[in-house]
Amino acid sequence: MRDESEPKRVKGSGVKFAYETLRDEILSLDLEPGAVLDETSLAERFGMSRSPVREALIRLAGDDLVVTLSNRSTVVAPIDLQSFPKYVEALDVAQRMNTRLAAELRTDLDLKTIARRQKEFLATVSKGDHLAMSEANKNFHMAIAHAGRNPYLAAFYERLLNQGRRMLHLHFAYLEQGDGEVLLTDEHDDMLAAIRDRDVARADALAHAHTRQFRDNFISYLKQNYLKDAPIVSLGPAA
Repeated sequence: MRDESEPKRVKGSGVKFAYETLRDEILSLDLEPGAVLDETSLAERFGMSRSPVREALIRLAGDDLVVTLSNRSTVVAPIDLQSFPKYVEALDVAQRMNTRLAAELRTDLDLKTIARRQKEFLATVSKGDHLAMSEANKNFHMAIAHAGRNPYLAAFYERLLNQGRRMLHLHFAYLEQGDGEVLLTDEHDDMLAAIRDRDVARADALAHAHTRQFRDNFISYLKQNYLKDAPIVSLGPAA
């Protein structure tokens, strides 16, 4: 039976609706890692057949947000903490390279786009909507990547940013537990300024520090909220 709170859909939009709804619930952690996604239950919830639900789950699997187990059941993808050091290593390389290229190759139009994306991010911060914040954060960094004029590096960077959105959600939660810190906004402004000034070395250093801040705060959040009695292997300095 369809939940009356679910918005009505135009004909043929079932896959898109199911995909976007489940994606947002996974990224916001409303659907926790490991949660079972039953096609029949989801079809009943959305008031549609199982076929569009199945297609939506296939798309989510392509985004690395769900996994299919050996018994053919589908679950929300776990957040793999063991791979976190390697993830951060890759993110650091991609973030630094794209930001360096943007500082070297950006146009005035690129600067306007990056600045607009930063304003959009600031607007989401003021509302405290973590899902919107992670989307706006991704858009800001992708505007930088597009300014770097390397579609291969940009595509690699975008995949990493997408994979990290659930961890970024926890990162925001950790920052909000602090003493009223500004959520990434100062670092974004500094990166924008370095790109504007074509200061490649500073852009590189700021991108590196940005990754390191995310890494350190994410680990601190886990220690504080989930792993108080469990040791975490030190990642060492981001390189």
